[in-house]
Amino acid sequence: MVVSSVGTSAAVAVPIAAPVMRAPAGGFEELFVPSSMGPIKVQVQWASRGGSSALYLLDGLRAPADHSQWTTDTDALRQFAGDNVTLVFPVGGHSSFYTDWYRPSRTNGQKTAYKWETFLTRELPDFLAGYGVSRTNNAIVGASMGGNAALVLAAHHRDQFRFAGSFSGFVNPTYPMWNEAMRVAMRDEGNFNVDDMWGPASDPAWVRNDATAQLERLRGLPLYVTTGNGVPGSADVPYGLGNTLNAMSLEAMTVVAAGIFRDRATALGVSARVDIVNGTHTWPYWQQALTTARPMILDALGTR
Repeated sequence: MVVSSVGTSAAVAVPIAAPVMRAPAGGFEELFVPSSMGPIKVQVQWASRGGSSALYLLDGLRAPADHSQWTTDTDALRQFAGDNVTLVFPVGGHSSFYTDWYRPSRTNGQKTAYKWETFLTRELPDFLAGYGVSRTNNAIVGASMGGNAALVLAAHHRDQFRFAGSFSGFVNPTYPMWNEAMRVAMRDEGNFNVDDMWGPASDPAWVRNDATAQLERLRGLPLYVTTGNGVPGSADVPYGLGNTLNAMSLEAMTVVAAGIFRDRATALGVSARVDIVNGTHTWPYWQQALTTARPMILDALGTR
């Protein structure tokens, strides 16, 4: 049995294999989904007219344990409120890069290895199918940590995803020394050990999880990659000088990665829209990126 709560109403027991053939029409719900990592909280805004397509939205490195930042730091719920697309917000997974780790992190006492690729491409879609959500007519986008992950998951699971988008993603993690930059970031956010994720930089797992290296697998899939150029704007003011300087430095890295991705896609003849805009590594810019991506997502899912 799985506990599901709708809004502020009382919890209701729902069978995992509930024989529901059509998704609920509209509304927001929080589900607890079984996984090899234990129950995972997933926030859902159901398609407005009970349609079967879905958009998965992945968080950044500091993903909170109790909610998706897409639901609190952007207007994603409002943007898609009238659309016949279910929004799927996995909760948690900070410093996970939404991938299957080799083993639990040895530097912070983690008990169970992250298995986010397995969750997002098997366990979660199988669970949502019980609510009438398609296993195959999905889109996926992610911000920061989630950006590269969204493209990589789509590359390796073309049967599931019809669109993929990266917003300020580190889409070229095999770039020289970027594994060490990730090591520092992951130590700072939860004391996670990058070697327990993909092994040393020479390990094939790094190439497998590099969106730029996987461009051939993305051929023919609608893609949207966007990043800021590191120049702050009015959207940065509420975050303060310290946060803005950090956001500028992070975006200076993602703009390099986006340029490499664009040039590699052009060389291979793989179609991808790559936008470099004014802005930093901050949620208001990812909200705008989602606004830009929304028509592409709806077209790819056939819901317009």
